[in-house]
Amino acid sequence: MTTTAPRHHLADGPVWERRFRAPRHTLPAWAKSAPDRCVFVSDLSGIAQVYAWDRAAGTLRRVTDRPAGTQQCAIEASGEAVWWFDDGDGDEYGCWMRQPFTGGPDTPAVPSTGRYWPSGLAVGLDGHALLGCSTEEGATVHLVLPGGAARLLYRHDEPAYAVDLSRSLDLAVIAHSERGDLWDLGVRVLATGDGTTVADLADDEGGLEAVGFSPVRGDPRLLLTHQRDDRWEPVLFDPRTGERTELRLGLPGDVSVQWFQDAGSLLVVHDHEARSTLHRYDLGSGRLERIGTPAGVIAHARTRPGGDAWLLWSSSARPPEFRGLLEAPRLPLPDQPPPPAADARDLWVDGPGGRIHALLNTPAGPGPYPTVFLLHGGPDEQDEDAFDPAVAAWTDHGFAVVRVNYRGSTGYGREWTEALRRRVGLTELEDVAAVRQWTVDHGVADPRRLVVAGWSWGGYLTLLALGTRPGEWALGLAGAPVADCAAAHHGAMEEIKALDRSLFGGTPDEVPERYRESSPLTYVDDVRAPVLILTGANDARCPVAQVKDYAERLARRGVPYGLHVHDGGHSVTGVEERVALFRRQLEFARTHLPPAGP
Repeated sequence: MTTTAPRHHLADGPVWERRFRAPRHTLPAWAKSAPDRCVFVSDLSGIAQVYAWDRAAGTLRRVTDRPAGTQQCAIEASGEAVWWFDDGDGDEYGCWMRQPFTGGPDTPAVPSTGRYWPSGLAVGLDGHALLGCSTEEGATVHLVLPGGAARLLYRHDEPAYAVDLSRSLDLAVIAHSERGDLWDLGVRVLATGDGTTVADLADDEGGLEAVGFSPVRGDPRLLLTHQRDDRWEPVLFDPRTGERTELRLGLPGDVSVQWFQDAGSLLVVHDHEARSTLHRYDLGSGRLERIGTPAGVIAHARTRPGGDAWLLWSSSARPPEFRGLLEAPRLPLPDQPPPPAADARDLWVDGPGGRIHALLNTPAGPGPYPTVFLLHGGPDEQDEDAFDPAVAAWTDHGFAVVRVNYRGSTGYGREWTEALRRRVGLTELEDVAAVRQWTVDHGVADPRRLVVAGWSWGGYLTLLALGTRPGEWALGLAGAPVADCAAAHHGAMEEIKALDRSLFGGTPDEVPERYRESSPLTYVDDVRAPVLILTGANDARCPVAQVKDYAERLARRGVPYGLHVHDGGHSVTGVEERVALFRRQLEFARTHLPPAGP
């Protein structure tokens, strides 16, 4: 099928709905041996699906048509076939499927591996791939051969991830958590011939991440990043000789790096204090050169042949843009950008663990305003100066929006990120409370009309805030939350269980008090504010059963609440469902917030 018509008439409807309905897409991935053949995920049809884009022919074809949506895809190096992950009803458990690039039947890409939670896929040359699988029995990494046969390279009880194959196909690199800490991964290089270990790397002084092998055939160097002096820096490592070259960028915050395709330089995306800058690092001269991009956030970047790179950029005010360094790539999608929004303002507030960075958006007119504290997920993510239809929608309806990069957020150094493990959930809320008080003291927020809201980890923090700080919030909006830490652990996918063990220092049976102290259910009898809970029926990260149990406790106490269970998993893939969920939150806030007044 060739896509030629727009999905929606974006000129219709309120401005806030038009922002939600504007087609979105991921950054296209290109075939290594046929770079004009690309794949990406877009919600052009109204729900996230995979698309195959032939740049040379100027055609766009929808690959999947699944009611639950499709969120992961890849393309073979030859460009002959597209891979997409079939997870049934959105529970993230399934298998990779294969479809010819130009269309045809779907077949299992790797028939012998059964069903699993995906933990990395690296497409290699000549029909090879590196496949990571996670099940209740543990983690495996397979070498996929031409034709779909798979050979086991690695197995362990703890999570592990497929990272990359060398261009010569003789080496594979994986990340693993054999030491039991998902936040402190080790890196192992394996020989693809027999799975033996060629090099084993760990970093006891900071974080260590594997990026990938050199894109030049015959060059065995592996690109890594490690953390030194609270900064991420690149490392070049030759697994055959053990030679290690540490590079010094000197950039605070976080960096992501990748090879340019000639292996002579690196593309560096620097994320610090909610914004991104782009750089090129020349490996010969050691020179770091700034590449001009507007103030905002680079959500993803990917290098291309000939020294080019593609990136997705946006800011709070400007919608996402698909950009190139050397050319202006253009997808054959309807030219329907969403209406712009307002810029975010930076706040710096003194808190118990140091200065806290937050982003503030305010509506027109004087304050104080009813204010939504929109808490990000992760927990090790960050709120950024990026386009967000929900933030703009709240301000359109007269609310200020505050986004707090509490301890646990990335972009502010390792110590800031690691701090939340001391008292999970409660540490983050100390920072939220400090910013909340600042906005009240400075006349931004109306203290009687404060809303705490979030999705995933942000939804968990919302429920925890309502119980541990009941006098501070007039309303709560919790999406895909953990309500009972122990029950959620027992019902979650294996990767989430491993994350819990890393955060809490063990399982609920081993450290029950830590789970109890951080669980919203512990404080449910103190909740006084109305709360709306939104969750997915097939959520494998924050299972629906423990959310329903929490809601029943609210009901027994007569606390006003709403519970909406949508058909889907942890993420919402449908555009109309996203619009409906926001409308439901807005109506709940309008119904239950007290009126403005002295």
